[in-house]
Amino acid sequence: MNVSVSQLPGIGQKITFKTAGDSMLVLIVHHTGKRELYFFEDVDSDEADFAMDLTGDETRELGAQLLGATYQPVDADKLQMFKNQIVMDWVKIKEDSPLVNKTLEESEIRNKTGATVMGVVKGDEIVAAPGPETVLQAGDVLMIFGKKDQVSFLEAFCKGEE
Repeated sequence: MNVSVSQLPGIGQKITFKTAGDSMLVLIVHHTGKRELYFFEDVDSDEADFAMDLTGDETRELGAQLLGATYQPVDADKLQMFKNQIVMDWVKIKEDSPLVNKTLEESEIRNKTGATVMGVVKGDEIVAAPGPETVLQAGDVLMIFGKKDQVSFLEAFCKGEE
C-alpha cells in the first residue's frame, strides 16, 4: 500500500491510500474536524465510486477496527488444520440402536464416543442445543460434531452397530 499526505491550503489535509489492487481511498481532514472519505475503484478515475462524511469519533472507531482492536481473524493455516480434523454430520437413529428411548444423559454419547450432539430433528420439531433430558427416539436425526473417528463411532451407535 502506498500512502501519501498532502496539504490542502485553506481546507486541511489529504491522505491517499493506494492499494496493490489499483484502488484508492482518500481521506480529507478539514481544519474544522470534518472528515470526508472517498473510494475509487480505479486509481486513475476522476470521480469517486463512493463517498461519505465521518465525524472525528467515527474516524477513530474505523481506524481502531482496521487495526483489529476488537477482532483478530484466525490464522488461515490454523483454521484449515482445524477444519481437516473436525466433522459435522447428520445421522438418523435406527430402531435397533441402543440410544432409542434414552435421554442424552443416559446415553452417555459424549463419554462413549467423544462426539457432541448439537441438535436433534424430531419429525417437524427441531431441538437446537438439546439438554441432557432430551429423549432420543428411532427416526430422530442427530446433528453431530467431532473428530472423524468420533463421528463414525456415534454413527455406528445410531445404526445399532456397537
